[in-house]
Amino acid sequence: MKLYELQAIAERLMNFTFVSRARRIEDNTIELTLDKNQSYLFNMTRGHSFAYKAPSQRPLQEYNAPFDTLLHSLVSASRLILIETPNDDRILRFELAPKSSYKDKKIYLQLEFTGKNTNAILIDENEMIIEALRHIDAQSSFRVIRPGVELLAIPPRKSDDRNSNDRNSNESFASPTPNNQISDIDAHLEERYQQVQTKRLSELKKQKLALTAKKSNKLAQLLTKLPDQKKLAQQEKEYKTYGNIILANLYQIKPYDKKLETYDFEGNSITITLPKNIKVTRMSDYFFNLSKRAKNKAKNIHIEKENLESKKAFYDNIYYALEQAKEPYELELLVPKRAKSQRKKEKLREGELFWIEDYKVYVGRNSNENQKLLEIAKANDLWMHIRDVPSSHVIIRTDKQNLPQSVIKAAAKLCVDFSVKNPGEYEVDYTKRKFVKVQEGSSVLYNKYDTLCIRKEGVEIRE
Repeated sequence: MKLYELQAIAERLMNFTFVSRARRIEDNTIELTLDKNQSYLFNMTRGHSFAYKAPSQRPLQEYNAPFDTLLHSLVSASRLILIETPNDDRILRFELAPKSSYKDKKIYLQLEFTGKNTNAILIDENEMIIEALRHIDAQSSFRVIRPGVELLAIPPRKSDDRNSNDRNSNESFASPTPNNQISDIDAHLEERYQQVQTKRLSELKKQKLALTAKKSNKLAQLLTKLPDQKKLAQQEKEYKTYGNIILANLYQIKPYDKKLETYDFEGNSITITLPKNIKVTRMSDYFFNLSKRAKNKAKNIHIEKENLESKKAFYDNIYYALEQAKEPYELELLVPKRAKSQRKKEKLREGELFWIEDYKVYVGRNSNENQKLLEIAKANDLWMHIRDVPSSHVIIRTDKQNLPQSVIKAAAKLCVDFSVKNPGEYEVDYTKRKFVKVQEGSSVLYNKYDTLCIRKEGVEIRE
């Protein structure tokens, strides 16, 4: 961030009266909503800090650290007194009157855009630190940032450095402005948002697409390695013949023999390689077991193939949905960061786990997984399915709470994205699990349901 940008922001924000809401929406991004409808966002990434203006953002996850709790309780619904850039440094300092104070109490929110020391700090009237986004100890800096410690001033910079970019910053969003003047700071920050969004969407999409393609390719490799049904049937017959021939020639097999040279039942010469470390009297059983195994595998190979194909189709649908995503939030919804670790924690073997506004959402990738999810769902969990179309079953874990409509709608979109290929309008029925009656496998009857109409955007019809 440049000093003249921060000064323009301070001047603009002084036109507002109060902070309606203050919260962290990403690991390093703080959103301040002013006078209920204007949101300004501050990315406090070290060495790459910047501000932008955008519609209110949905948090990627729930943040409950002490900093987040105090940011909400002290800054949300507070009255704006003064916003300034102290000592003409790259600091944006908000002087606020908290809603909860019973007398004229003041607190300060100090946003420091200072390269590697970038931070967001809550301070009381006596310049004592209440809490900070990042704690810094004495081993890292002379300027200790911890609750209960007095906040020391940042050493003044040289005059020729006052309008330079962040120290050690690779910030590339701010374009030069003639005479360091910004005629419309809101337009400037909104343009910054578009630049940030485009770049971030591109990088995040590339990462998520690579992860999803890797899963799909792994399933494709497993499909190519599946044994051929005719070959398995041939192996069954061959192993059974070996077992019968060995049984008929037990008298001439010695314990140290490595192969049996004899004739089959049609009079043709045959050589059978004998298994190691198997007693002579058990060799026929060894081949009969191999024959039985090949028979069972041939019988069930189509089930394994259908299972792998359905899982691959599921990830292919995720891939195409990622390509159509227009916001980072959609990308995180489709391929969440913490689902993998949470899946291991819950020992979930069937279905795919997603997170929507901190609610767990399970999606079945095939009929077997749909059936499994029906079994593990609790009575008050929400179940959904596309009406009159074979689709994934979706279970939302409610923990007996009322679900926000935004969660239900997002889960219904997952149901459509992962179940059908063609764009169009689809009706998704949803109800509590206790109103769903399993008929056979994953076929169900249900009542007392509601319906959402979900549109699948223009994804190409795939063969």
